[in-house]
Amino acid sequence: MQVIITGHHLEITDALKTHIDAKFAKLARHFDNVTDVHVILSVEKLVQKAEATLQLSGAKLFAEDHQEDMYAAIDNLVDKLDRQITKHKEKTNNHR
Repeated sequence: MQVIITGHHLEITDALKTHIDAKFAKLARHFDNVTDVHVILSVEKLVQKAEATLQLSGAKLFAEDHQEDMYAAIDNLVDKLDRQITKHKEKTNNHR
């Protein structure tokens, strides 16, 4: 799984990189076919925004979150993507 991190009006620190890598490693444990992840972190006045696009085998998932704290935004973003991945996995495994 390749994780690409981009920052808009924000410098990506090593702490942010390690936090994002740790959180997205959890997603890779749930579903093996995650090929590419593009994370965009941005700051607009007091709002911290995190958005991510996941490229799966056969699908593309997108989620975003706005918080006052960047780490909280990343945590909520990963939770949203986790729910989307489990839903996608159930759809692919459900053979009627």
